[in-house]
Amino acid sequence: MLLFLLLLGIVGPHCTSARTHSIKYFYTASSGVTNFPEFVLVGLVDDVEMVHYDSNTKRAEPKQDWMKVITDEDPQYWERNTQSALGSQQVHKNNIEIVKQRLNQTGGVHINQWMYGCDWDEETGEVKGYDHYGFDGEDFLILDLETETWIAPRPEAVLTKRRWDNDKAQMAEIKNYFTQICPEYLKKYVNLGRSSLMRTEIPSVSLLQKSPSSPVSCHATGFYPDRAAMFWTRDGEELHDNVDHGEILPNHDGSFQMSVALNVSSFPAEHWDKYRCVFQLSGVKDHVIVLDPAVIRTNRGIPSSSSSSSVLHWKLSLSSSLGLDFWFTGR
Repeated sequence: MLLFLLLLGIVGPHCTSARTHSIKYFYTASSGVTNFPEFVLVGLVDDVEMVHYDSNTKRAEPKQDWMKVITDEDPQYWERNTQSALGSQQVHKNNIEIVKQRLNQTGGVHINQWMYGCDWDEETGEVKGYDHYGFDGEDFLILDLETETWIAPRPEAVLTKRRWDNDKAQMAEIKNYFTQICPEYLKKYVNLGRSSLMRTEIPSVSLLQKSPSSPVSCHATGFYPDRAAMFWTRDGEELHDNVDHGEILPNHDGSFQMSVALNVSSFPAEHWDKYRCVFQLSGVKDHVIVLDPAVIRTNRGIPSSSSSSSVLHWKLSLSSSLGLDFWFTGR
């Protein structure tokens, strides 16, 4: 599951619009994997987990407080979705066996994955749907909504592609789901969780270095949302060489952290003041920090000359977010 999430590359290299919202469902079925549920379903709104189901608990459960209130208007919501997830669990278990037969395999470790959802631009109203199937870490089937056909990257998927392409009634149902139903429920869930999903948390940012010969890492932690970017510049131009970009990672409290390391051994110390670390967070003003040895935190301790500025706690100023029943089909 984690591999599938990472391969999707949810976060882009620079900030995305704070007005674009998304709902994504991830289904993962496995066989031959020990100490892991045979089936896991996770629902995300704006990349925040809001619902979870697995074959151990056999219950669809809310992961955010704002999802609990949905039963006020729909008392059977969680029971209905539990039953839906149970059915989907069996479908995906069967799918593993079908693909194994096509691969002429009888055992081993296998992972069947399904990701679908939609994006909605709150400003323009534009909607984009997506529907991907994966098997053993590789793309298996991908929906092309523009042509209303399926793409089969693997030969084993061609048979299913042809059958699904010929089922015009099913394609009409799928298209209606992604263009009408999915965004309708996405809007509903965004409204339920707006105060949480649309909040902004300002990070603490530090320059870190393990040793004099090590890269200098610009590290930000505690920010929200995850629509953030950080990069190094020289004389105002973004650097691509001698830079190592870390991924945006979650913290235990729901906030995020990220780091970008600069190889300072590639240029003389007298040029350090030409370099800047730039942190961007959706909805807030860009903040820039000069590469200054006086403020770098190291394993050797913080230079005494740095005084209170040794750790840069940026208080950035503000410049101026699925109520979807689980949808599955036994394809």
